[in-house]
Amino acid sequence: MRRSYRQYAFAPIILSLLIVVPMGFLFKYYTGLAHKWFNDYGAAVLYEIFWCLFAFLFARSRSFIQQIPLWVFVITCILEFLQLWHPPLLTEIRATLIGKWLLGTTFAWWDFPHYLLGCVLGWLWLRQLHKIGNAQKSQS
Repeated sequence: MRRSYRQYAFAPIILSLLIVVPMGFLFKYYTGLAHKWFNDYGAAVLYEIFWCLFAFLFARSRSFIQQIPLWVFVITCILEFLQLWHPPLLTEIRATLIGKWLLGTTFAWWDFPHYLLGCVLGWLWLRQLHKIGNAQKSQS
């Protein structure tokens, strides 16, 4: 039975997510040296990488690898600016733990360079995953 490229790339993406998600939570709740940077900005870098990997689960073509980090950056920048807006619905969502994790609570200009860094690292990660998928596919 011939396997598709989607089947080859699935396991490395899941493994990557299983690495990035715990690291993101570790960074978010780290209390040691330089904890402020890890909590606010290191976690933001991993947040971007997470969304790049998550999107890659559904769209793994070579051409889309370039677009995923761009769209992740644009969407998370929009979410960052939404933190300046406080309508009742968004305030209710942000009051929940998952809302804080996904939408954030406080606008910070310094998040933008870290989002960019996370998207660049996410793009490099996606390229490696694509190469792994191609290598696995060519071996069968």
